[in-house]
Amino acid sequence: MLNSDLRKKIVDIVYNSREGHIPSSFSIVDIINYLYEHVLNIDPKNYKSSLRDFFILSKGHGAAALYVVLNKFGFVSEKDLKLYSKSGGILGGHPDVTKVPGVEASTGSLGHGFPMAAGLALGLKIQKKTNKVICLLGDGECHEGTIWETALVSKNLKLGNLVAIVDYNGSAAQILPLEPFKQKWDSFGFETYEIDGHNFNDLENVFSKLEYNLDGKPKVIIANTVKGKGVSFIEGHGKWHHRIPNEEEMIKIAKELYENN
Repeated sequence: MLNSDLRKKIVDIVYNSREGHIPSSFSIVDIINYLYEHVLNIDPKNYKSSLRDFFILSKGHGAAALYVVLNKFGFVSEKDLKLYSKSGGILGGHPDVTKVPGVEASTGSLGHGFPMAAGLALGLKIQKKTNKVICLLGDGECHEGTIWETALVSKNLKLGNLVAIVDYNGSAAQILPLEPFKQKWDSFGFETYEIDGHNFNDLENVFSKLEYNLDGKPKVIIANTVKGKGVSFIEGHGKWHHRIPNEEEMIKIAKELYENN
């Protein structure tokens, strides 16, 4: 299922701007692409419609992944991508709700996107609207107290229209283990699922099961992923967290993306 074209675009815009987080973007790009293609009801020509679903990227440092998907589905242009993290462009290192079409929240300060998503879900519930709210957060964010405060509130308010997806790429566990992770969410009263975040069938199966009952349980999908997925010398290597590839590495990355995937 790995999308080599989107990964190549991520690398290209990061290389061009000398800014960005390639591994973090690679671990979530398959999920975001799946959501926009198969789950979210958002019209790029009318992205402020009151009927739209809401997507919040809480781990804002993975913005490059969101931008290339927004480009694929017509929210932002090729010119916008070329100006990523450059003066005069609308696409910054983190998503900006005031500038980027289709972005619902400015994120980057970890632990804040999920509470905003819960607030949106509550507002929609009060208005008896059936719009979905999906929030993608990182496992490192789950060290933040705001995540668990939001989980507690979401369960008690029965926010069945809220779905959290955790990009569980394992890096957080090296500092402060989160296990037993699934059981934590279970104990907060969430409908909990665990999948391979790079597997189309897993994503298809889990989303086919979800119901967005306004008085139901909130949901969490623990997506097991790999930082830098798709390029062997980036996968799981901490030194690549905010590293920009050189020209030789760019050639190697392109070769791996299209030969192995």
